[in-house]
Amino acid sequence: MPLTLATEVLTLATRHPFVIARGGEDDHRVVWVRLRDGDGVEGWGEADPARFYGETAETVLTALGQLQSHLPRDAFDLEAAEATFAGVAPQAGAARAALSAALHDLVGKRLGVPVWRLWGLDATRAPRSSFTIGLDTAERMREKVAEAAAYPILKIKLGTDRDEAILQAVRDATDKPIRVDANAGWTRERALTMLPVLKAYRVEFLEQPLPPDDLEGLTAVRRRGVLPVVADESCLVASDVARLAGAVDGVNIKLAKCGSLREGLRMIATARAHGMLVMVGCMIESSLGITAAAQLTPLVDAADLDGAALTVNDPFVGATIAAGQIRLPTEPGLGVRHR
Repeated sequence: MPLTLATEVLTLATRHPFVIARGGEDDHRVVWVRLRDGDGVEGWGEADPARFYGETAETVLTALGQLQSHLPRDAFDLEAAEATFAGVAPQAGAARAALSAALHDLVGKRLGVPVWRLWGLDATRAPRSSFTIGLDTAERMREKVAEAAAYPILKIKLGTDRDEAILQAVRDATDKPIRVDANAGWTRERALTMLPVLKAYRVEFLEQPLPPDDLEGLTAVRRRGVLPVVADESCLVASDVARLAGAVDGVNIKLAKCGSLREGLRMIATARAHGMLVMVGCMIESSLGITAAAQLTPLVDAADLDGAALTVNDPFVGATIAAGQIRLPTEPGLGVRHR
């Protein structure tokens, strides 16, 4: 029997307005996707749309409506299903990622194994996750650092005209390792000026300092050799990884960008072939979306999977982060349940 599709829009509220260089908000609408087979087994996924990529909950629902008639008759036909989805809705990364997660969840449940075990991975190799400190006043950012006491690594949002003051405020509050994400908020000149400042504040690596298409600028920043440069907005799919080789030191993989778990695996393989650092990240998501991305973590060097931890109304239980350490569920499929 063909698979049936059900959707529901959920609104996630963050503890604080989540602000980055492009702005911010405190309510985030995601789409819960459920695929049911003829035996009544359900696979779950989550679409986490980002306006930066032209997606909203409404565009996700529209894309899912277009994709519904292309659902595979055999849920195990994962590779062909994802290729079909990409052909039908190439710009709908979040919607396709939700269907991909739901299919993998369904397959894992039918086989009685977690997705990570289906791939032959060792869950104990998952790295620690950072916790993100969004843009705010220096005083509020210090308070956020205190609230993140359980996390051993912090990720600091920059991309403002007061970045040095922010770094000073964070360093006054903690000696923890920090990573920096400018969310494409700097010019080339600003990025080059900031490099020695970041080094002085003992930043581990710099994420997306420049606009996505400025590969020449990214190359110039990396060539300074001050600290590793990681591409996020510049890198959506595996073909982008190859294009970025030599321009950056690593890439940040997000399911909502690349559109599927299997494309995430291809991105990791491509990055490894080019000797690049690999990170897996997230949007503001529930534990359903986070747990899907967490299946990739045994294969990566760094993770920023705090999206659900930033919310106050997470409706799901799945992968956990204890003292920063990502722990994957052992239940079949994604291992996610409703709270």
